[in-house]
Parts: sequence; C-alpha cells; structure tokens
Amino acid sequence: MLSEQQVEHYWREGYVLVPQLLGQTQLAALDQRFLAFANGDLSLTPMMKLMRDVMVVKGGVEAATPLHAVNKMMNFEDDEGLYQFVLHAGLRSCVQQLLGEQLYSLSTNVFNKPPGVDGRHPLHQDLRYFRIRPADKILGVWTAILPATRNSGCLAVLPGSHKGPLLDHGDPDWEFVNAGFYAANGVDACDRVHVEMAPGDTLLFHPLLIHGSGQNRSTDFRRAISTHYAAADAQSEHRDWHQGKQARLIPS
Repeated sequence: MLSEQQVEHYWREGYVLVPQLLGQTQLAALDQRFLAFANGDLSLTPMMKLMRDVMVVKGGVEAATPLHAVNKMMNFEDDEGLYQFVLHAGLRSCVQQLLGEQLYSLSTNVFNKPPGVDGRHPLHQDLRYFRIRPADKILGVWTAILPATRNSGCLAVLPGSHKGPLLDHGDPDWEFVNAGFYAANGVDACDRVHVEMAPGDTLLFHPLLIHGSGQNRSTDFRRAISTHYAAADAQSEHRDWHQGKQARLIPS
C-alpha cells in the first residue's frame, strides 16, 4: 500500500517511486520469459511485436546478438507469463489507491535498451497515445528489471508537469529515432530529475507527466517492464475503449 505521503507526492509531482515492489524471483521469471521471446526460443503471440532498434535497422551498428537488436517488445497481454506483472497484487493495490477499485490494463511493453545504440526516448507525455479521458483516470507503471542508472539511460521526469496541458508532439531532431518515439514541443529540460532505479523499483506516473530517457552509455542492458492502467469509469468519445484489443479487465 502507498503511504499518505506517497499518494500526496504522486498528485503533487505527477509520479511516485515505490522501492522494491517486485521481488527478485518475480523479476527473474519475467526476464527469462522476455529473453525466450527475444532470442526466438518462444513464438510470439499474435498481438506481440518485437521492435528492432533503428540504428540496427539502418545499419548504423551491427547487433552482436539478436537481443542486442531489440529495442522493445509490445503487447504481451495474451502471454500468461509476462501478464503476471500486470496482475501483481502489490502493484494492483497501489494503483487502486490512485485510480479506484475497478481497473483495466491498456498497453504493455518490455523496454530493452541495449548498449552500443543511441536508444534515447525524447521527453514526451504518454497521454498523446491515448484517447481516454480524463487524464487523472490513467496511470503508467515502469518497473526496472535491470539497474537503471544515469549511465545506462534511466528515466528522467519534469516534476509537476502533469498539471499542464497535453502538448503538441513531433519528431526530435536526431539522426536515429525509434518508431513512435515522439517529442513534446517547447519543453525546457533544465529542470528534469533523473530517476535512478534498482531492480524491482517501480515508478507510478501520470500520463501528462513529461518524461523520457537517455542513451545507454554502459556495457550492460537496461531493461524494464511497463503497463498502463485506466479506471473502469474513464470515458472516450471515439469508441467504447473497454472493447479495445489491448484493454483487459483486471480481476478484483
């Protein structure tokens, strides 16, 4: 459960870090499951996508192994092993304190930042990817599987930026930008805070929070597992989002 101070920090700053929410046994099982998919030992489910890093695709670097080519894996909702992360009782309890009892998961990712590639994710707001409103009814979760440090490209956030509007987004002026990695326009990054995380640490963050991550300058991988949750009473003008391909009702 989140303390009153942690709940207050979330609503004031737009994020809260929960140390050691997942144990090492759970992390190892999730990591091994991801590696089996990334290395081709398991077949992807129909919705899953393995995204290769743009530097590998464009020939900027040669990947030492298949794993070194993977930037992220998307949409693991139909894999029972990885989806245990979304159903984790402690995580679910924390999210319920912020969104309410009845939850849906919306999207799932394993982020795999290999050494030797650019791999930066520009400062952005996740609400850009969702049509559900209000924003307070959505919450992002990012759990470190391997250490996330300044050197390996940890997340950086702009505290309090969730109180502002959804900004226009575009392509950053970089040579190598992975598909779907958009940048919020007009952002001053001087006040960003780098959130270093040990394995099992979990960041809960608001979808309007401006955040991103840097280049992996280490010799190790930086890996994390992520999902978004939405309160069941959130709305969308475009369609019944509860019936979306990636939306899953979380058992109570």
